[in-house]
Parts: sequence; C-alpha cells; structure tokens
Amino acid sequence: MNIYTTDKIRNVALLGHNGSGKTSLVEAFAYLSGITTRMGTIQSGNTLSDFDKEEVKRQLSIHTSIIPIEWEGVKINFLDTPGYLDFAGEVEEAVSAADAAIITVSGKSGIEVGTRRAWEMCEKYKLPRMVFVTEMDDDNASFRQVVQDLQDLYGKKIAPFHLPIRENGEFVGYVNVVQQTGKRWNENGGVDKGEVPDYSQENLGICREALLEAVAETSEEFMDRYFAGDEFSEDEIRQALRVNVADGSIIPVLMGSNTMARGMYTLLSDIIKYLPGPDRLKVAGINVKTNEVFEADYDFAKPKSAYVFKTIVDPFIGKYSLIKVNSGVIKTDDLLYNHDTDTEQKIGKVYVIRGNKPEEVSELHAGDIGALAKLNNVSTTDTLSTKSNPIIYTKASIPKPYTYRRYTAVNKGDEDKISQALAKIMQEDLTVKNVNDSANGQTLIYGLGEQHLDVVVNTLKEKYKVEITLDRPRISFKETIRKKSDVEYKYKKQSGGHGQYGHVKMTFEPSGNLDEPYEFTQTVVGGSVPKNYFPAVEKGIAEAVLAGPLAGYPVVGVKAELYDGSYHPVDSSEMAFKTASIGAFKKGFMEANPVLLEPIASLKVVVPDQYTGDVMGDLNKRRGRVLGMNPTDFGKQEIIADIPYMELFGYTMDLRSMTGGSGDYSYEFARYEQAPSDIQEKQVEAAQNKE
Repeated sequence: MNIYTTDKIRNVALLGHNGSGKTSLVEAFAYLSGITTRMGTIQSGNTLSDFDKEEVKRQLSIHTSIIPIEWEGVKINFLDTPGYLDFAGEVEEAVSAADAAIITVSGKSGIEVGTRRAWEMCEKYKLPRMVFVTEMDDDNASFRQVVQDLQDLYGKKIAPFHLPIRENGEFVGYVNVVQQTGKRWNENGGVDKGEVPDYSQENLGICREALLEAVAETSEEFMDRYFAGDEFSEDEIRQALRVNVADGSIIPVLMGSNTMARGMYTLLSDIIKYLPGPDRLKVAGINVKTNEVFEADYDFAKPKSAYVFKTIVDPFIGKYSLIKVNSGVIKTDDLLYNHDTDTEQKIGKVYVIRGNKPEEVSELHAGDIGALAKLNNVSTTDTLSTKSNPIIYTKASIPKPYTYRRYTAVNKGDEDKISQALAKIMQEDLTVKNVNDSANGQTLIYGLGEQHLDVVVNTLKEKYKVEITLDRPRISFKETIRKKSDVEYKYKKQSGGHGQYGHVKMTFEPSGNLDEPYEFTQTVVGGSVPKNYFPAVEKGIAEAVLAGPLAGYPVVGVKAELYDGSYHPVDSSEMAFKTASIGAFKKGFMEANPVLLEPIASLKVVVPDQYTGDVMGDLNKRRGRVLGMNPTDFGKQEIIADIPYMELFGYTMDLRSMTGGSGDYSYEFARYEQAPSDIQEKQVEAAQNKE
C-alpha cells in the first residue's frame, strides 16, 4: 500500500443498528476500489470485515475491523463496528480513533435503536457524520420516510443530498438535490445525467427546501437571504456544506444499494469532499515531563506520538497493537516509550491491517491508522511516544461489564490453561473481566450481555481448545446474629496414650461492625484456661467465621468473649482448644438469632421517557426501591434505585426487552441488609440439601 500524508487520509467509523448494512457497505467499497474481484456476503461468510469464526457462524459483526480503501488519491480508513449492544466496547474503541462517521440506516427498517445510539455516540465525541440509507433496491424501502424521521428527531440540520429514481420497481438512479438533476446508472457502473422525473418533482421540492433550510441555519447572512427568497448558487451551497458538515451543523443524508454497489461512487466522493481529514482537526495530550499540554494536532513535524486504540491477539498470527498516529511519522525500527508501563522498546515492522491481513509499510504519517506487532507491555488505551517527549492521551471510555456468570472447567486440570486464555481474550476485549471470588468459592466471568459471554465461551473452545460451563453465580450473602448467647462446649477425646481435652465457656453477641468478621476478647480469671491457649481459641473463631453454620456463608459482625473453661494438664493442647472454640461458635451462633444478610446494589437505569413506568414497575417486582429520577441527555431519564444483587440476575436481557434495546444500567455495591425470611429459608434449605 502507498504511503499517505496527513491531508490525504480520512478515518471514518461505520455506525448503526445491527443488520443495517455496515459490513456490506465495506464490501461494495472494496469491490469498486479493486481490492476484491467480487463482493462477499454475510450469508456466505466471506466478507473482509467479518472473518472471525464466531462472526461467520452468527452472521453478525463482533469485532471492529479496519478496512483501508484507496480512492481518488486518498486513503479512507473505514472502521466497521458491530451493531449489537453486547459488543459496544469495540464501538467505543473505533470511535476513539475516528475523525468522522457514517451512520447506516436500512431503508426498509428505518430508524432503529442502533441508529439513535450511533447518533448519541457521535454527539458524545463531537464527530461530524453522514447518514447513508441502505437497501434502496428494495421496493419497500422509503428514503423519504427515513429523512422525515431523522428531521423529527434531530431537526433542521438533516440535509438530504439525494432522492431515489425507481422505474418498474427497480432502483435505476437518483436525483442530485444540490444540482437538481437526475442521474441514471449505466452498464459501465457510471451515471448518465438526465431530467428529474415528474413523479420526483414534489419530493425534490421538499428535500431541496430541507437542504436550503439546513444551509440557511449556518449563518445569519444566509438566513436573511433565505427569508428574503434569494436562491443560493451551487458553489455557495457546496462551500457552506464543506464548512458545516465538518463542524457537525449539517448532516448530509445519502442513499444507495450495497448489494448492487449503487450510490457508492457518490458516497466515497462526498466522504473525501466533506468529511474532515486529520489535517483539519485538533488533538492534545499531556507531556508528563513538563506537565504541559502537548498540542499534537496531527502535525508530522512534531515529536512522534500514537494512541493504542485496539489490540488483536490471535493464537496463530500473534499480537497486534492498532495505533492512530497523533503526531510525527512512525517508522520501522523506531524506539518508542510507553509511559503507562515505563518501558521503551524498538517497534520492529510497521503494518496496515485490512480485515485480518497485515501489510507491511515503511512508515505511518500523523493522522494515519496502522498496527505494530508483538509489543510487550503495551495495552489498549496506552500512549506511545519518545522518552525525551513522553506524552499521554485521554483514554477511551470503555463500557463496564455488569452481566456475570460463575464458570467451571469442563475438564479437570484445565484451570491454568483457561486462566491464560482468558488473559489473552481480556487483552483484546477490555469489556471481559475474570474475577476470583474466593469468599464464595467461585470464579466469575463478566461481559456486556448473554451473547457476549457465549462468544467468550466459544472462543475459548475454538481458539484456545479449552471448555468451560456457565452457571448462575452464588450471591455473596453474609451471616450474622441479632441476640446474645452464652454457651459451654467441651471437646474430649480418648484413644490410648494422650487424649484431647478442651473446655470453653463463651458468649456471642452482635459487635455492631459489619465490616469485620469478628471481635475476640477474653475475661478469664483464675487461670481456668491458661493464657497460652487464648490464641488457639481465637484461631478456632477465625476459622469458623469463614463458613457460617446457618447456610455456609461468611460471618460478619460477631463479638466472641471467652470468660471461663477448664483444662487438663496432660491432654489439653492448642488443637483441642481450637476445636472446642469452633464447636462453641457453631452452637452459640445458632442460639443467637442468626440471620442472613444480602448485598444491596445502588442501581442507575437510563431509559427514554416512555419506558420509565415499565422499568419502575419491574424494579418493584424485583424488590427494588426507587429513590428518585433525574432527566439526562437525549430525552432520557435516570432512575435511581436500591435493589438486592440476586434480583439483578438476567437484568441485561430483561431491560433490553422492556425498552427495545434503548435502556442502559449500571450499579455498585451499597451495603448489606437483612434478607427476608423466605429468601433466608430457601438459602438454608439449599445449603442443607448440598450437605
């Protein structure tokens, strides 16, 4: 591949609802630019973007793929992102490296949840964007309806550039709204200019008005002229578009057919014409040596720096760190410094990646996207720079995973292999988390949803040849007491030679401190229990609180006092007193009104206004307590509630089902509360059955 300077680069994220045509759009670009000789399809499993076995099997994008397209002397780095919510981390990574976005919308399905989410993502990162309406070869597709719905949602900044021309149910051309001319595709794939069909005149008038209104909104002068009835020239319209598409105040809407590769020439040309390249953008980091702002601004003449926005780890091709060069020119054998890990290393070869195929290049200019192979101590969101000019950039905001399951190895002895394989998966996917919950004797895996976890399980099996099963996790209940008890316990054992003898009298009562398992004191007088056995008694308590006698959960908030007992000068030992104190604890605990404590989460659910009633009703059914509601961006409400952890099982899927995929939630541990009696009974019964 050729080397491209900063002004000849575009970095464009493809965003949109699952199935809206992002991957097939890339296929059309690849075909038209000569990368492929025929277009692959998702159904055939032979697309450039969706090359992973899981993607082929599920027929959906799981990972962001980079597909650079060379067009009219410009390199367009397309970042094809997943549309499914379970893989939102991949979208965040892609957007952190993009300078603009294309939001794909199906002409048949219209505006969907993924469309709105894509728009919100662009707003969050202030990305200039275009909307491309796909499937226009289908007779049920309605471009006009999509434009109308976009305008209802986002106002006058929506500017339709085209209208479809259909004849006998076929998609044969389009009307250019700027030029007010008709264009029809010919056999060579080009277009022939012609008249606007009579049946399109009314729609042209509507779209032309919307376009001119969007242009008028961009300046007071244009607004005055618009209201005065002046006509804008084509040059004036295009000049306004160049400025205002780049700053996000105009959003062009184009359309075409991915499978027929129609509308692609215009889209590629308009990407180059209207979407900004890195040379027109700003980017800044912090120089950690001087603590001053480093204005990189994609300037090739400034010291080298790059942001690692994604990592690929493959058992066969190895590890690649995908970078966006923010300043300077990255070349083969450069020495780069990573402030995050305080390491410096020679980078070796420089690559561009197209799908799953790396291609070696000699250098990457500021603003370009490429890859570096086999870098140790380099992770996603790290910054690479020079030791003399150490820089750090703002890290992408990666979604936190809240869906989790307990997992076990199918084959005994595979635990280490599974742990190593998960470590590699977590290098590649920051939304996967592996947690060892030793308090409850389980290992947990976290992800962004059920399908996400299913993909991880299959990846372990297919790529790393290890298998795990997922189960409902054990909730971290605790046990404590509500009353005081006074017990005596004697451990006596005789079996020839020395026997075992330990005798304790103890009280147990609530300590009032649920942050600590126990408090131990002794008030023995007269030497009834020698001092040298006090530590053994405490060891017994320390061991007993690890799994309480009620249901086997850790104990908290107990005050244990040793006040009397007896010993045998020959048969007593530390082990005997430890065993006696364990017996005393179990007896005393069960006599002191034992209760189960359940963990409570502080939950935040963000949903569009129309779903607040359904969500709050559902939270009440889950024993949740709604504490309040706050308005947030994009006409949404944040519902704040307290809810038991055990009621959050399956919440990701249920919330998506309730809100059509538009709801999000997050939670954090708040406190422990006494569990209701029915919950306690079930847990005690389950523990007894297990025994």
